[in-house]
Amino acid sequence: MATLRSIVRDVDGLLRGRFTAPKDLAAGNIAVPVRTLLLGALALGATYGLFMGLYASTSAPGNAWLAIPAAMVKVPLLFLLTLAITYPSLYVFSALLDCRLRPVETLKLLLGAITVNLAVVASLGPVTGFFTLSTTSYPFMVLLNVAIFGMGGVAGLTFLHRALRSVFEIQQTDGDVSKSRVLLEEERRERELRTFRTWILVYGLVGVQMAWILRPFIGSPDLEFTLFRPRSSSFFHGVARALRLLFS
Repeated sequence: MATLRSIVRDVDGLLRGRFTAPKDLAAGNIAVPVRTLLLGALALGATYGLFMGLYASTSAPGNAWLAIPAAMVKVPLLFLLTLAITYPSLYVFSALLDCRLRPVETLKLLLGAITVNLAVVASLGPVTGFFTLSTTSYPFMVLLNVAIFGMGGVAGLTFLHRALRSVFEIQQTDGDVSKSRVLLEEERRERELRTFRTWILVYGLVGVQMAWILRPFIGSPDLEFTLFRPRSSSFFHGVARALRLLFS
């Protein structure tokens, strides 16, 4: 119970920016344990997974009740596997820019962004639950979940962007004093934006492909429950198909 309270307290502090103050980032420190962020992400992901799996458990044939525990595992797994694949690239990019965050601190920052993402998604879980019990439209449920994950993704990446901006802003004051402050500021902004845009593209592509590999999350009323589906088509084709069916 004490551990649970500690996790809740630290996640709340993360959302309020308590662990990403500019002075802490300047020193390359993020004063929250990796274990806390990992457990927080697992708990928040499992919470939303419960609401996602609820749709299949009420509409799909066969052993549909298995969709709930499956989604509770798959949602946090989606984010952690994406992190494992993309972490090396962000660390290398940040090292090339002489970022002060060490490997563990970089991992904490990424886990923090994932935790923020999942906190937003989990907070919208009751909305998913409400529509699960009040509509039978499968395309609508697919697009609702895509929209919710999209909102969570924007929140998580905004958190990460602000933190990285703080890191680079602090480092600017330690730069080559022979250059004008205006040029330093322009250089810093340009390299930060290039680095962040490159990495966010990599992260986004890996994330959507990982989601497609791990599907189904909400099941389908026309298909019996299965843990995984064959790797056919793509995430974007699935969203386009849901849009077409919703408005047809």
